[in-house]
Amino acid sequence: MLHSIVIPCYKSSQTIRKMVEMTAAELQNLGISQFEFILVDDYSPDGGATLSELKRLAEDYPYVQAISLAKNSGQHNAVMAGLNYASGERIIAMDDDMQTHPSQLRYLLEEIEKGYDIVYGYYPQKKHSAFRNFGSFMNYLTVRVLIGKPKDMKTSSYWVIRRFVRDYVIQYQSPYTHLQGLFLRTTRNISCIPIQHFDREVGESGYTFKKLLQLWSNIMGYSVVPLRMATYCGYFFSILSILGAAFVAIRKLLVPSMAIGWPSMMCAICFFSGIIMLFMGLIGEYLGRMFLGMNRQPQFVIREIYRQADLPQKKSDSQAERTQPLPKQGTSAGSQQ
Repeated sequence: MLHSIVIPCYKSSQTIRKMVEMTAAELQNLGISQFEFILVDDYSPDGGATLSELKRLAEDYPYVQAISLAKNSGQHNAVMAGLNYASGERIIAMDDDMQTHPSQLRYLLEEIEKGYDIVYGYYPQKKHSAFRNFGSFMNYLTVRVLIGKPKDMKTSSYWVIRRFVRDYVIQYQSPYTHLQGLFLRTTRNISCIPIQHFDREVGESGYTFKKLLQLWSNIMGYSVVPLRMATYCGYFFSILSILGAAFVAIRKLLVPSMAIGWPSMMCAICFFSGIIMLFMGLIGEYLGRMFLGMNRQPQFVIREIYRQADLPQKKSDSQAERTQPLPKQGTSAGSQQ
């Protein structure tokens, strides 16, 4: 059975080789001899260092396929690019920073053998920063409310899925990808198991506040709950205003000398105007995403794909002395598997 390992890469020139070699060794220790790596360079801003390392891996190992994106698309869209080119019966997603450690892979594969469609590894103790952990907590609460995520389901970027899940997920064409939402739309036969979270070996997380906010907002594409909230708020404030008007009228009848306050009226106007603008913006966000979807804005743009079979073969030292090395070339992503 072929296993596909999809790894989105972002400024990972110092860790990706170790990640690939350790994962390959772990798979072989588990008795898995058929596997492939789909490494997706998400337009890393490191002067081409990450892409160069991916190309060298593709040259060194026949089971490595390196994909170069033409622009930064975000982690979830980069994983979607890898899923489109994965051909295994089981697809494994990992990070490039050694935090999703290869030594924990055996636990996910043992769990999916029990018949689950998706298995997540989650971390009882995370090695992220306090800011990143807070963002993960808010995302957890949001997903529970908006798309009905089970209370006991814990997730991470380390997971294994079956091929039919992949086949359904890649049908999604919108650029606003949220893999957890897509998985929950596909199946509820999902398990999660505790695994160890390792320290990042090099650098720091590429997730800024802006990127976390963008990822969080993508969940809106899988739920109409925010739009229904506008209706509920409309009901609530309408009833509140009726009760308030009745209260003021009764007080005016009981105390004719009572003055109606101009400041309180202005505060009420500003408050309700803010509520109206908030939900107009929310509706506009939905309409804008529909517009971009109709215009077929791409999830990702693939510049080149590198495989050992398509790259120039390495020469011996004696051959290298007699001839100049051939330029490296890659195949374009004209069609998907």
